[in-house]
Amino acid sequence: MIPRELVWCTLCLFPISEIILGMVKKANPGESSVHDQGTLRVLWVVIAASIAMAALARNVSSTRFPSSSELSDMLSIILLIAGLALRWVSIFTLGRFFTVNVAIHPDQQVVRTGPYRLIRHPSYTGMLIAFVGVGVYCANWLSLCVLLVPVTLATLHRIDKEEEILLQVFGSSYREYRKETKRLIPWLY
Repeated sequence: MIPRELVWCTLCLFPISEIILGMVKKANPGESSVHDQGTLRVLWVVIAASIAMAALARNVSSTRFPSSSELSDMLSIILLIAGLALRWVSIFTLGRFFTVNVAIHPDQQVVRTGPYRLIRHPSYTGMLIAFVGVGVYCANWLSLCVLLVPVTLATLHRIDKEEEILLQVFGSSYREYRKETKRLIPWLY
């Protein structure tokens, strides 16, 4: 039996890490050119609304998972830890070039190491995997859908805006990188 405290502590890692990121990794307009276009705000509003809807949808008994809560708890812990690990490895790989708002540093380069060898946006992949973990924790198909669909759409919108800026700034170097890698899932998408 998995202690509920372990599940809750794991679930709390995600918002805590995002709050820390928001506090320490926001680009300073004096040090870099910020091109966020409000996508960070949109993403956070969608995430908050989706989490609230998923919590409400969790009570719909007709869409509950048929599996045991212990299996859901274990799978949610694995997905949360895997997603957060990928997100943080991606952030550390970018180093000082990672910001929570879309920004370009004057000496920034296209990074092709670590998880960026396989996909262009591994920190978002990690975030989405973590959200799958939250959805699995809810043990409800409806919760999983109302959590993942809007968050994924908001993330894809943000990626589109990021890639517009990256193409403007890095030109052919980023075009070549796009041909060699997928957005979020290696070899697929």
